Amino acid sequence: MTKDIVIIAHNIRSLWNIGAVFRSADAFSVSHIHLTGYTATPPRKEIGKTALGAEKTIPWSEEKDPVSVIQQRKKEGYTVISLELGQGSTPLMDFKSEKPVCIILGHEILGVPKELMALSDATVHIPMLGAKNSLNVSVAAGIAMYAIRCCS
Repeated sequence: MTKDIVIIAHNIRSLWNIGAVFRSADAFSVSHIHLTGYTATPPRKEIGKTALGAEKTIPWSEEKDPVSVIQQRKKEGYTVISLELGQGSTPLMDFKSEKPVCIILGHEILGVPKELMALSDATVHIPMLGAKNSLNVSVAAGIAMYAIRCCS
């Protein structure tokens, strides 16, 4: 349970989703959240309402360009993964990495942009068993953080 995890939250519209990502990040001891693109940043009432203070305990930074963040994390030895269902994506439970992991989260409807997926070392997805083929981004993020922290 000592693997380092960082998050890149790119172009996430909902302030409540960002707050929930912070709260899950605190639960799974994420070391940093990069808020990129037009993702909102604390302090915001809506973020704080769901983060319940985690926005004050998890280090975070605002960077408009996710590409430079990805490149820097790769230089630091991170395995960069996009959390996205796509052709050739790996089921989350099959993903393994000995290195620290950087998880890219994307827009609630559009997902992770193809240019960011192309920079990733892997694309992973959460298998869906019901009628719907996706989860809320903050729920998916929490599942991914748990799986990487505890199982990868």
